[in-house]
Amino acid sequence: MNCAPGCRTRRLPAIASHVLAAALLALASAAALAVAEDAISFDDSPRDTPLDYPDWFKEPFLDLPADHAKAVAAGKDLVVYFGQLRCAYCHQLMDVNFGAPDIEQYTREHFDIVPIDIWGVAEVTDIQGEVLTERDFALREETNFTPSLVFYDETGAEALRLRGYYPPYQFRAALEYVADDHYKRETFRDYLARGENRMVFDAGDLNDQDFFEPPPHNLDRSRLPSERPLVVFFEQGDCHACDVLHGEALQELLLQREFEQFDSVQLDIWSDAPVVTPSGERTTAREWAKQLGLFYTPSLLFFDEHGRELVRVDSVVGFYRLRNVMNYVGSKAYLDEPSYQRWRLSRPF
Repeated sequence: MNCAPGCRTRRLPAIASHVLAAALLALASAAALAVAEDAISFDDSPRDTPLDYPDWFKEPFLDLPADHAKAVAAGKDLVVYFGQLRCAYCHQLMDVNFGAPDIEQYTREHFDIVPIDIWGVAEVTDIQGEVLTERDFALREETNFTPSLVFYDETGAEALRLRGYYPPYQFRAALEYVADDHYKRETFRDYLARGENRMVFDAGDLNDQDFFEPPPHNLDRSRLPSERPLVVFFEQGDCHACDVLHGEALQELLLQREFEQFDSVQLDIWSDAPVVTPSGERTTAREWAKQLGLFYTPSLLFFDEHGRELVRVDSVVGFYRLRNVMNYVGSKAYLDEPSYQRWRLSRPF
């Protein structure tokens, strides 16, 4: 350190420097954990107050070709947001994700966002020019969980689709994945795995549940149907969102009893452990997760007695949303209504 004549310098002892660095690292980790906790752990029941869109969202004229042309002219990509006014996950996206100044600034710089109300009856012209209601548009796009966002590139092709709410660190990655054209070279799963976008905390094994069936996992239902539906938990170690799911929603006795009525299996998304899929394919947990395109943990995939996938929850999920999915599958409502989203829209919120 340079010092003017007559001044005295003071250096921290080496041990004190190490202690200070460790303390700062601990504070940073605690701050990151607090942010993640706020993003993932929240009451997901419908909100009493309807949602207000940010004032920088585009006015919903519901003419997507025109909206896309304006976005491209401004050097941006178009994002169509599918939401509900009282959806807790939609509020979380607006309050937490877009409430972060860096995320708002980056989004406004690179994207135009047009909102769609999945309950809406107004007519919308989709990106190909077809006219249909907002509700029918949402059903066709299979936006099972709100908020859902569909990203369109400059050609009008779909670059990325997010179904459900994702915490800020993963949402930032999604924005960068599209804005920087990574989608042209690799899948979002590979992009996340390659980078440092996966937020992890305390190391440890997977969370256990009494209703999980032990390995080996032969899930084949292609030859002989099962008597019960199947749910597969794809998880990983060092997964804060997994810890929250097991520590909160899965502590509810109601859900525990319902899962006991399923064949419930837990797989490590990165494991090379052998598994026979519901369709009878011999593979590994890692390869199956890659084939399914999973990038978020925990992801819960529900299959019927014949091995057909019914619905998947591959975003943040709490008690209220998970209970609805369990009700749909456990009551066998899929026999009369194959679409989970259409079934939900036919019921009170």
